Amino acid sequence: MMTVVIGGSKCGKSGYAEKILDSFDGKKLYIATMIPYGEEAQKAIERHRKMRRNKGFETVEKYTDLDEIYLPENYAVLLECMGNLLANEMFKNEEITDPTEKIIKGIESLKTQAQHLVIVTNNVACDGIDYERETMDYIRIMGDINRRMSELADNVIECVYGIPLAVKGTLL
Repeated sequence: MMTVVIGGSKCGKSGYAEKILDSFDGKKLYIATMIPYGEEAQKAIERHRKMRRNKGFETVEKYTDLDEIYLPENYAVLLECMGNLLANEMFKNEEITDPTEKIIKGIESLKTQAQHLVIVTNNVACDGIDYERETMDYIRIMGDINRRMSELADNVIECVYGIPLAVKGTLL
């Protein structure tokens, strides 16, 4: 089963994504994608570590190349978060690239291996503001990845002000 949890900044999507896997009896893998650049990133990472403390997650920091992850049987996976993964893949070289197919391939690989795959992602295209070209490319690609993940997912949950809403499938 695959669930996508989407929402804006600080809307409760991470907490809800973790809650989905609370009752999972097997092993739980948390794939952390945020590269710890600077004090603000360190604070966010620490906040997420505290949230998952005592919830049975094994954490793997994987900033790029999802398709390199191989899971043993009976694992659930929480990927946090697609926005960071996209930025890491897209801007890792001097030349900006579109990593959509690479990321989708990695998601498909995880989906076939995991008992339950939960992916946290960001809704970044709602403000209607025009940004620099690189940011607009990021927003466009993030929208495409979110659309493609939603097609693959059994459930798509949008968190709005801490309230989870089923967009596809059911609330878990």
